[in-house]
Amino acid sequence: MSKSDNSFIKVTNQQAPSGFVFFVAYLGAVAYFFNQEPHFWGFVLALIKAIVWPAFLVYHGLHALGA
Repeated sequence: MSKSDNSFIKVTNQQAPSGFVFFVAYLGAVAYFFNQEPHFWGFVLALIKAIVWPAFLVYHGLHALGA
């Protein structure tokens, strides 16, 4: 293939807005969990909980549906 061919495929990625929404949700979860225990180790635990809580939400949601 030469550069003069117009048969190249252009791939675009339009996921930036949803990435921003997920980032803001993560920051909100960190703030929520940090308010429960406002000290250094509470902050570390808040970071971990903010990463993991969506998995628990999906698990319990599927369990409630009987799946």
